[in-house]
Amino acid sequence: MNYMMTADDIAEETGISKGKAYKLIKDLNAELASKGYIVIAGKLPRAFWETKFFGYNAVIAEVNT
Repeated sequence: MNYMMTADDIAEETGISKGKAYKLIKDLNAELASKGYIVIAGKLPRAFWETKFFGYNAVIAEVNT
């Protein structure tokens, strides 16, 4: 498992087209950049992806309380 996800990874995981996956990466990278993070065009950190789409931070917060 890689730290960074590509459009191929996202398209495979969600069943969307590769073009739509690139748009999704662009939108999510814009969100990260607006928060001051450094982004790489065409790639997305897996941890951010899992937080946005699976709510893993919410689950972790519930377990820790």
